[in-house]
Amino acid sequence: MIILDIFITFFKIGLFSFGGGYAMLPLIQREVVNIHNWVSTKEFIDIVAISQITPGPIAINSATYIGYKTAGIIGSIVATLGVITPSIIIMIIISTFFIKFKNNKNVEYAFLGLRPATVGLIAAAAILVAYDSFIDYKSVLIFLAAFIASFKYKLDPILLSVLAGIAGYLLY
Repeated sequence: MIILDIFITFFKIGLFSFGGGYAMLPLIQREVVNIHNWVSTKEFIDIVAISQITPGPIAINSATYIGYKTAGIIGSIVATLGVITPSIIIMIIISTFFIKFKNNKNVEYAFLGLRPATVGLIAAAAILVAYDSFIDYKSVLIFLAAFIASFKYKLDPILLSVLAGIAGYLLY
């Protein structure tokens, strides 16, 4: 049953992804592109782009869109519930015990280990998305312009997204 598959898949993604939406992207891509073939690699990259510029967390936006594409409105609801349910459960458990153990050295060390792993997952997501995003020199130029404008000049990400969309329209 596709609805159950969608829920289980996105529950697993939500359960095993630490570090936010970008860190979830490699797992989402593996599950929805490679394992289930619900979307193509190109569609996945488009979903990531749309999810990034729409309000809300990228993982939830991606899940909602993939669920909708796979099984309509019910699929989008089920995928969204699947991806957020583990976070809700984990946050209830953690908030119950965090105050009691927040000064515990072992807990502190665990968080210290999660930080670099999260950065690694985000870097992996960037590389996975970049692999199929750079289709020619124009796409590299748009990337470089956006990177420099963001990193060096601290331009607003929303403005950069709009400008990149305009540049893509004009260049392609």
